[in-house]
Amino acid sequence: MPDDDSSSRDIWVLVCEDDEALGKRVAAGLRDAGFTVHLTRNLAQAREQTGAHEYDCLVLDRGLPDGDGLELVRRQRESGQSTPVLIMTARDNPRDRAEGYAGGVNDYLTKPFSLRELATRVRSLCGSRARAHGPVITIGDLVVDRLRRRVQRGGILLTLTGREFCALELLAAHAGTVVTPVEFATYCDDSGGLDDVITRVDRKLGHPSMIHAAPAGYLLHTGELSGSRAG
Repeated sequence: MPDDDSSSRDIWVLVCEDDEALGKRVAAGLRDAGFTVHLTRNLAQAREQTGAHEYDCLVLDRGLPDGDGLELVRRQRESGQSTPVLIMTARDNPRDRAEGYAGGVNDYLTKPFSLRELATRVRSLCGSRARAHGPVITIGDLVVDRLRRRVQRGGILLTLTGREFCALELLAAHAGTVVTPVEFATYCDDSGGLDDVITRVDRKLGHPSMIHAAPAGYLLHTGELSGSRAG
């Protein structure tokens, strides 16, 4: 049976990781962050648990003893389930990511990773802000290609730095809701000069402005802004 946290919490996460030590660290880190966690160590256990419980997020390894974690994702999507999925894996090449996104994966985290970053990403996927995006996010005339790391607006290809793309990717994944400086720092591994980065991105996106400065952070509007623009 999977390890279980007996406290009554609202957000339920299934973790499937065959490395016992890593699985326990991941489960403990997520529990410390306030999640209820079921820990499984193979695909069969994960299938059993997803059949018996409704989870807010699945955190899966791909290289499991009895198969690929992506098999479970595909089965979920084929049955009409939209539970967000984060893949934690040592595989970090465009082909694997493209395969995962095509199979219904929402986010990737490459090993090794920090437990804080994992918890932030899981919380983002689990919350009301979660978006079931694949490799390409389209918001109006804005297209963010996460796999090729390309951005277009109005059919025009834009040139963004790595930090600018990371900030825009996070905003686009949660369009319409505020992203905080802490979330930027965790997702992009650096929050230094965040205001300047956002201002540059907003300028490059052109008119009408899409990024709005809010008291708690920034948000990307899905339509034309009526309030103040970034910067």
